[in-house]
Amino acid sequence: MAASPTPKLNANFPSLDALQHLGPFAVALSGGADSTALLIACATRWPGRVHAVHVHHGLQAAADGFEAHCVALCERLHVPLVVQRVNAAHATGESPEDAARQARYRALAEALQNNWGGQMQHMVLAQHADDQAETLLLALSRGAGLPGLACMPAVAERHGVIYHRPWLDVPGRDLRVALSAAGETWVEDPTNTDTRYTRNRIRAELLPVIEKAFPSFRQTFARSASHAAQAQTLLQEVADLDLQLVGNPPAIKALQQLSQARQSNVLRHWLALEHSQASAAQLQVLLVQVKACTTRGHHIDIKVGRGFVRRDGAVLRCYNL
Repeated sequence: MAASPTPKLNANFPSLDALQHLGPFAVALSGGADSTALLIACATRWPGRVHAVHVHHGLQAAADGFEAHCVALCERLHVPLVVQRVNAAHATGESPEDAARQARYRALAEALQNNWGGQMQHMVLAQHADDQAETLLLALSRGAGLPGLACMPAVAERHGVIYHRPWLDVPGRDLRVALSAAGETWVEDPTNTDTRYTRNRIRAELLPVIEKAFPSFRQTFARSASHAAQAQTLLQEVADLDLQLVGNPPAIKALQQLSQARQSNVLRHWLALEHSQASAAQLQVLLVQVKACTTRGHHIDIKVGRGFVRRDGAVLRCYNL
């Protein structure tokens, strides 16, 4: 099916009111259905305000076809496009999905920094309710805490870029229906049907079963993620206050005055500030050692993340390798 020469009005696309306060912004354009719908909807509502960035991963033969689609679409919509090429190959022991995601975020940030005068800070992503549900199920399968269960926020800052997700409450099928009704095409990523990837298995095998049992699961999952995000915000506020109380670096005696839950919370916060992250098992060992530290000669030296937490007199210090 050939693409229509000009886009139709975006009346059938979901609301973009969450973006109306923005000045010029960019859309992360993969060429798939979701980002194609987002670019068309944005460009027809705010002509001249919208830019696009396409990240060429180079991981599959279809990558050139994605780029060609994006170039043609942006030319037709009169949207300035930057193609950012990356090497998203994963290292040994690293998840291919995580490696590609990290490479993509770095590429998006670099594209804004190096183009359009480096003045653009806002990037819009096409992730939707199905993506949010998949993210929550992945987080549950990994035993994630509140930060993981909070899933994807509607607005977040990363690498100096402010990311907006206006369609987190929109089912993915609604975007395809709107595109088809407008006579628009998109490119299907052949890896989306590869169930060797966990997210694809969830999408293909688990979500249809959940929808049959719980037709409103997208809304209820999103509500749970929102509750987790709110709870995490409160924990962050408590951690900020407790870190002021125990000091930075944390004083061991001051830590011992807190409940174990607050010790855990403030230590995670402190380690994050030190660019380190403890596993649940490592943090539990650290808490046991803090509790047992009642004599001057008690030694603490625990591996945490890629470094160590050690006792230094009356305080704890973090040493990254």
